[in-house]
Amino acid sequence: MESRLLVSPSLPPGGAAEDGKAAALTAAASLSSTSSLSVSVAEDANLERPLIRRALSAPSSGGSRRRRAAIDSSSASRLPSFRQDVEHAAAETYLITRLALTLLRYLGVGYRWITKFIALGCYALLLMPGFLQVGYYYFFSSQVRRSVVYGEQPRNRLDLYLPVNTDGLKPVVAFVTGGAWIIGYKAWGALLGRRLAERGIIVACIDYRNFPQGTISDMVKDASQGISFVCNNIESYGGDLNRIYLMGQSAGAHIAACALLDQAIGEAGEGESISWSVSQIKAYFGISGGYNMLNLVDHFHRRGLYRSIFLSIMEGEQSLRRFSPEVMVQGSRVRHAVSLLPRVILFHGKSDYSIPPDASKTFADALQSVGAQAESVLYEGKTHTDLFLQDPLRGGRDELLEDIVAVIYADDAVALANDGTARRLVPECMLKLACKISPF
Repeated sequence: MESRLLVSPSLPPGGAAEDGKAAALTAAASLSSTSSLSVSVAEDANLERPLIRRALSAPSSGGSRRRRAAIDSSSASRLPSFRQDVEHAAAETYLITRLALTLLRYLGVGYRWITKFIALGCYALLLMPGFLQVGYYYFFSSQVRRSVVYGEQPRNRLDLYLPVNTDGLKPVVAFVTGGAWIIGYKAWGALLGRRLAERGIIVACIDYRNFPQGTISDMVKDASQGISFVCNNIESYGGDLNRIYLMGQSAGAHIAACALLDQAIGEAGEGESISWSVSQIKAYFGISGGYNMLNLVDHFHRRGLYRSIFLSIMEGEQSLRRFSPEVMVQGSRVRHAVSLLPRVILFHGKSDYSIPPDASKTFADALQSVGAQAESVLYEGKTHTDLFLQDPLRGGRDELLEDIVAVIYADDAVALANDGTARRLVPECMLKLACKISPF
């Protein structure tokens, strides 16, 4: 029997299997440009250059000429910043395009993919009003810190979403995005980051190497390094070191769960530990994730993430057990490490066809059987993308977000009482039609 959180139901690219096949092309349409925060800060500084102030205080026509010269000088000083913006946009567009082409190269071309590609295009077009608004927030909001470096690899970057209210230390969510282990990207978490930041929660969206740039062990290592950065540095951004939560969605939920379990094993003396502790994580939220790769490999093959590709991502059939958290927690060698794990809450839609809802339920059952504090929360009629895309784009009070916020603010009645109603980003008729033609 499924378990439910004791909250009043009322919110929120990535995804495994088919979600991964489509997410790159969807997001490319809405998140195809970028600029760094340092560039924006530099531009703001140019608005009050001393030369301009001197020009404004000078008299007569000579002063007017100096004023014009100063303004021209200021405008000229902005040209490098604009050029950097264009360079950043080109780099991000190239990355997303390369991810999409890489995915298509591995999946091949056939009737199935032609129909899915057409469905994906229509799906993205219907949700475009929301994507454009979220993209504008991502690229131009002063509350977003993009591409913060957390490691030495090219993809070792994370985005920070900061609340407007800076009074006191804020709870923190370290989020690992989905993407079928092939096209995961930190900007996929922009909608979630925005929604949680509106509720006074700092969100760190962690990027990581994708296949074929890396395999599953590289992804888990990158995610772990990103979590370590958050645990050791988030206080400088206003985060509360005593209220850090780990979250993953779809493939990201699997990667985050592997990183958490690996860290627990390392701390229990069975493996290598790094510069963060499981005790620093108050709870783990898994959204629409898969945790037993032995059971999912054939399912993914039928859905289009072919067995040969999936086994290459997972470093061969012999490694499926090693990267299946559900299997690992039941092993006698690591059971003592399970006691170190934080509270685990697994969210899943009952109408999810990309990753079956049983994936979350059986993992929660496995954790409970070895004494861990775990529960599964299943949502009636929700698909793989409803929880992460359609519902938050719909606005109003989102059930998933309210459940997450209820856990984070369990001891803060004032924060819980804050109105969580969000503005609608896409008309309902377009959301319903998008759901019907979705390729996921």
